[in-house]
Amino acid sequence: MSSQWENFLKNLGEWHGSFAQFSPQGEPLQETPTIVSFEGENNDRTIRQTVRYLKSEKPPIELVWDSTSPPYHILFFEDGAFSQGSLQWGFGGEFGAELGLIEGNRRLRLVLLYNRSNQFDRLTLIREKLVGTSPPERLPLTIEQLIGEWQGEATTLYRDRAPSQTFPTCLKVERQSDNRLSQSLSFGNNTLTSTAQIHPNRLLFDEGHFPVQILFLPDGASANCPLNIKPGHPFILESGWLTEPNQRQRFIRSYDAKGAWVSSTLVKERKASG
Repeated sequence: MSSQWENFLKNLGEWHGSFAQFSPQGEPLQETPTIVSFEGENNDRTIRQTVRYLKSEKPPIELVWDSTSPPYHILFFEDGAFSQGSLQWGFGGEFGAELGLIEGNRRLRLVLLYNRSNQFDRLTLIREKLVGTSPPERLPLTIEQLIGEWQGEATTLYRDRAPSQTFPTCLKVERQSDNRLSQSLSFGNNTLTSTAQIHPNRLLFDEGHFPVQILFLPDGASANCPLNIKPGHPFILESGWLTEPNQRQRFIRSYDAKGAWVSSTLVKERKASG
C-alpha cells in the first residue's frame, strides 16, 4: 500500500476552477474563479501549495508541506482523494470539513460548515481541472440519475491509523411516490434503510434523530449532511460525484456519538440496474 505522502502527490499540478458558495438550501450565492497549484520541491519531499483568487482582492494563500511531518489531520487515499477538517465537534464553535475527490484530470471538493448554534450554515463547491485539459462538466445531479441499484467497493481509513478496511457495498434507491423515496444501503454485514421527501433540488430524510438532507449540485455533485448536529448521536458528512451516467464516487467523513472524527471512507460504485 502506498504511503500517505505518496497519495498526497497525486494532487500535484496546477488546478484551474472556482469556489462556488451556496446557501444551506442549495441556492447559489457567489462564485470566484481560482488557481490552486501544488509544486514539488527537493525531489517531491516538499510541496508548495498556492491558492490564487482571480477577480478578487483577496490575497494569495501559500502553504508548505514537508514529507517528514505529513499533516495528521488529513487522510489521503491511493487515488489522491482526501478529507480534512474539524477533529472534534462541540458546542460554541464553528465546525466543518473539506472532502476532496479526483477523477482523471478533474477534482471536486466540497466544504461543509456549521455555525456556533450547530446549524448547517454554508457550503462551498470547488470544481477544478488540470491546466491544459478540458474535460467535460456534467449538469446538476437529478433524482432520476440516482434511482436504481449501485454496486461498489468502499475503503475506510482510520484517524488512529488502524489497518484500513475494504468491503463491498450495494445502494438501492427507489421512488415510492411522486414525493417520497426509499433507499437501502448494504456494506459488509450491515444494512441501513431510510426514506426521504423529494424536493426539486434535494432529498430530506426526516425519520432519524435529526433531519438529514442530500443537496443536488452542479457537475453531478451532491452534499449529504445533517441540518443540525445534536450531542449523543453519530453523524457523517458526505460528498458525492456522478462522474459518468453509471459511475459515482462518494466520500464519507464519520464522527462518533461524542463528536470525534473517527474515519474517512471512499466509495466507488457502478450502476447495476435502473
